[in-house]
Amino acid sequence: MEKSRMNLPKGPDTLCFDKDEFMKVRAGLRARGWPARRCPRGRPRASARGPSAGTALPFAEDFDVDHFVSDCRKRVQLEELRDDLELYYKLLKTAMVELINKDYADFVNLSTNLVGMDKALNQLSVPLGQLREEVLSLRSSVSEGIRAVDERMSKQEDIRKKKMCVLRLIQVIRSVEKIEKILNSESSKETPALEVRSPLLTGQILERIATEFNQLQFHAVQSKGLPLLDKVRPRIAGITAMLQRSLEGLLLEGLQTSDIDIIRHCLRTYATIDKTRDAEALVGQVLVKPYMDQVIIEQIVESRPDGLQTMYKKLLEFVPHHCRLLREVTGGAISSEKGNTVPGYDFLVNSVWPEIVRGLEENLPSLFNPGDPDAFHKKYTISMNFLRTFERQCGSQASVKRLRAHPAYHSFNNKWNLPVYFQIRFREIAGSLEAALTDVLEDAPAGSSFCLLASHRTWSSLQRCWSDAMFLPSLAHRLWRLTLQILARYSVFVNELLLRPISNESAKDIKNPVVTGSKDPSVTQGNSEDQGSGPSESKPAASISSTQLVYVVADLDRLQEQLPELLETIKPKLETIGFKNFSSISAALADSQLSLSACVPPLSSRIVRDLSESCFSYLKSALEVPRLYRRTNKEVPTTASSYVDSALKPFYQLQSGHKDKLKQALIQQWLEDALSESTQKYCETVSDILHSVRKMEESLKRLKQARKTTSPNPGGSGGGMSDDDKIRLQLALDVEYLGEQIQKLGLQSKDIKSFPALTALVAAAKDQATAEQP
Repeated sequence: MEKSRMNLPKGPDTLCFDKDEFMKVRAGLRARGWPARRCPRGRPRASARGPSAGTALPFAEDFDVDHFVSDCRKRVQLEELRDDLELYYKLLKTAMVELINKDYADFVNLSTNLVGMDKALNQLSVPLGQLREEVLSLRSSVSEGIRAVDERMSKQEDIRKKKMCVLRLIQVIRSVEKIEKILNSESSKETPALEVRSPLLTGQILERIATEFNQLQFHAVQSKGLPLLDKVRPRIAGITAMLQRSLEGLLLEGLQTSDIDIIRHCLRTYATIDKTRDAEALVGQVLVKPYMDQVIIEQIVESRPDGLQTMYKKLLEFVPHHCRLLREVTGGAISSEKGNTVPGYDFLVNSVWPEIVRGLEENLPSLFNPGDPDAFHKKYTISMNFLRTFERQCGSQASVKRLRAHPAYHSFNNKWNLPVYFQIRFREIAGSLEAALTDVLEDAPAGSSFCLLASHRTWSSLQRCWSDAMFLPSLAHRLWRLTLQILARYSVFVNELLLRPISNESAKDIKNPVVTGSKDPSVTQGNSEDQGSGPSESKPAASISSTQLVYVVADLDRLQEQLPELLETIKPKLETIGFKNFSSISAALADSQLSLSACVPPLSSRIVRDLSESCFSYLKSALEVPRLYRRTNKEVPTTASSYVDSALKPFYQLQSGHKDKLKQALIQQWLEDALSESTQKYCETVSDILHSVRKMEESLKRLKQARKTTSPNPGGSGGGMSDDDKIRLQLALDVEYLGEQIQKLGLQSKDIKSFPALTALVAAAKDQATAEQP
C-alpha cells in the first residue's frame, strides 16, 4: 500500500519529460520535514516539523530546475514544456484530492475515538505499578537463591579438587610403598635364590616396577607443588635411580649374553616409563662408542691409499654384527616378528649414527679439509657413498626420514665446506683459461681437435666442470653457471680479436711476441717497477694473422658442434639430483651457441677483406704492364704475367691448408667473396690502363699527323704489333689465365662479381689488338 502511495499518477504518453524526476523532489521534501499531504480544501496545513503555510516549497538537493528545463528544451519548445507541466499539474492535483478524500473519515473520527483515553490510562497505572513491585521482589529472591547455589557449587568444587589431590597423594604414597616393598622383598632374598632366579623373572619384576613407576610419575606430576609431595620426592628419586641402574644393568647383561628375552623385557620397560631415548643413549655410549673409537683412527686411515674405504666398510659391518638383536627386538630387521617387537626405538638413527659423526669429527678432522681439492673430492665421494649405504641399512622409509632429519645428519653434511672447494676449483679453471686467453695466440697441443690453445683450453674447462674427478651433485647449480660463464668469456675473447689489426707475419712469427703477453716474471717485475718510477710507455696493440683468424673460425665451428655432446654429458649428472627441466638447460646452451655463432660473420668479413687485399696487392701489378712493353721492343706476349699466380697463391693456401679444419662450403664462400672484391678493383685498374693506353695511342696519332712524317711508329717495332696492342694482349692473357685459375679453385667465373665485365673489357681490347694486324 505504501508503495502505491509513493507512485505518481501516470500521465499521457506525449509528455516531454520523465515524471519520475519529481520523485526526487518529493523525497527531498520529506527529508526536510514538509507534510506529505494537504487538507481537503487544498490549503497548506501547519506542521510541527515543517515550515509555515506561506513558505515556498523547496526542491531536493539533487534536483536542478535549470538543468531540467535545459534538458527538456533540447527536445521541445518552452511553450510545449509549459503546456505539459500544466497538464501534469492538474493530474497531480486531482490525484492529491482523491487521496485526501479517501482517508478523510479516519482523520475526522480520530478525535472522537480518543475521548476518555486518558481516564483509561490512569486506571491502568495503579495495577501496573503493583505488578512491577512484585516482579522486582521476585527477581531479588531468585538472585539470592542463585547466589547461594553458586556459593555451594564453588565449595563443592573446592572440596572435589582437594579430594582429588588427597587421592593422588594417597596413590603416590601407595605406589612408593609398593615399589619399595617389591625392591625390599627382592633384596631380602638369599644369594642362592638369586643365583637360581632366571633373567626372565628379573625382567618381569622390572616391568611390574616400571608399570607402577609410570603411575607414580603421573600422579606426582598432577600433585606438583604440594608440601607432602616434597617430602616423598627423595624416596621417588631413590626409586628412579634404582630403576635406572637396574634397567641399565639388565640391558647390558642382555647385550653381553645376547639374550633376546632380556633385551625385549628391558626395552619394553624403558618404553613403559617413557625413557626410550635413555636406552638409545646407553647403547650409543656402551656399545657403539668403543667400537667407533677403535675403527676411526686418523693414522690408520692416512697410512693406506684405501684407508678411508676400509674404515667405512668396517663401520657398515657394525650394524649387522652388533645391532642384530636390537633390530630384531625393535622391528628394524626384515626377519622381525611383528607380535614380539617393541616399537618406538630406532637405534641406527639415535645411537649408531650420532656416534659415527662424533667419531669422524673428533678422531678424523682432516676428512673435511678442502685444502687439497682432489683429495677432498675423493673423500667426499666415498663418504656420500657410505652415507647412502648406511641409509639402505635403516630398513624403512620412515627410518630414513628420521635419519635425514636428525641434527647429526645435518652436522655431517655441513662439515663439508663445498663453497671453499668450488672457489678453489673456480680459480684453477679460470686461471688456466685466462692464461690461454692472452695476446699470445698459441697453437693447440698435438692431438687436439682445435687449432688454438685458447679454444682447446675452453673446451677442456667445460669438460672438466662435469668430469667425475670434479663434479659434485651439491654443486651442480654452481658448475652450470660456471659453464655459461666460460662460454661467455670465450665469446668476449673472440670479439676482442676482431679489434686487433691483421699482421703480415705468419702465425709462427707472431707466436711469441716480445712486446705483449710476456709470461716472464722478470719482465712483469720490470714493468711494475717502471710503472712505479715513471709514466709507462704505451704498448703497441697486439696483432693477429689471417691464418689465426681462420683458426678462430674453425675452432668456433668445432666448439658449436661439440656443445650437444657437452649437453649429453651434463644430463646424467643433473638426473642424479632429480633435475628434470632439461628444456631450460638446452635453451640456455642454445643461447650461448647463438652468441658464438654471431662471431663468425664478422670474422669471415675480416678474412675475406684480408684475402681480397692480399690478392689485389698483386693484381695491381698490372699497372706495370705498360712500362714493360712501351718502347722496349719486347716480343708479342703469349703467356700470362707472373703476378696472377702470386695473387691467387693465398687462395690456394687457404683451400689446401685448411680443408681438414673448415667446411668446404665456408671456404668456397670466402674465396668467392674475396675474388669478387679483388676482381672489382682489378677491373677498375684494367679499365684505367686501357683508357690510358687509348689516350696515349690517340695522342701519338695526332702527333704523327701533325709532323706528317713517314717514320715508323715510335711505340712499336717496325712492321710488327704496336706496343699498345701488346699491352692489350697481355692484359687479355692475364684475365684469361685468372679465369682458368678460378675454375681450378672449384668456382664458377660467372659467380664472381665484375669478372664477366672484366672478361668483356679485355676481350674487346684483344679484338682491337688483333684486328689492327695485317
